[in-house]
Amino acid sequence: MLASDFSHVTTWVFDLDNTLYPPEARLFDQIEVKMTTWVAETLKVTRAEADHLRKHYWQKYGTTLAGLMAEHGADPEPYLIEVHEISIDHLEVDAHLASMIRALPGRRIVYTNGSEPYARRVLAARGLEGLFDAVYGVEHAEFRPKPERQAFESVFKKDGVRPEAAAMFEDEPRNLAAPHEMGMRTVHVAPIAIPAPHIHHHTRDLAGFLSQVLR
Repeated sequence: MLASDFSHVTTWVFDLDNTLYPPEARLFDQIEVKMTTWVAETLKVTRAEADHLRKHYWQKYGTTLAGLMAEHGADPEPYLIEVHEISIDHLEVDAHLASMIRALPGRRIVYTNGSEPYARRVLAARGLEGLFDAVYGVEHAEFRPKPERQAFESVFKKDGVRPEAAAMFEDEPRNLAAPHEMGMRTVHVAPIAIPAPHIHHHTRDLAGFLSQVLR
């Protein structure tokens, strides 16, 4: 029974983008356009070059921001403000998901590679505001990104998370490797399952999955 796999969990950690809202909302499409524009204007390169760098830094460093900081000394704060100024008006309230999260026993937190202010905007639009004990952005990990283990350790130390009694819900498979190593229960939330030894469970329906966990 699925519930038994989570009976030890006292802290529930959720990623934000494409995890607490469906990928069909395509918020990251807007963010990627903003990132490319920022890279092009700041580094004085063409949009094609900027788009290549955006993808390359994401693959190499975990986030485009981490690459910009490492290779160009970019200031993270104005970058985070600019790339997260997107429209979220089309996001819909998910009352079922809200009720499932509200019913989870123990501590509930959000941890995203985005910024905390952006995360709070999205949570409010989804009707999930006030359900979490804390919301952490990349700024709370000294701008180190998931999938770096040090990023997780930094945020979890701030929150007092005990990984052996926690579960991580995340859409990006590589971001579950460190939590698995740390002893967390890992759940890949995505339309397509990616078999990997560091992924315990997969679901395309987060609310439905949580309802089974709560049985």
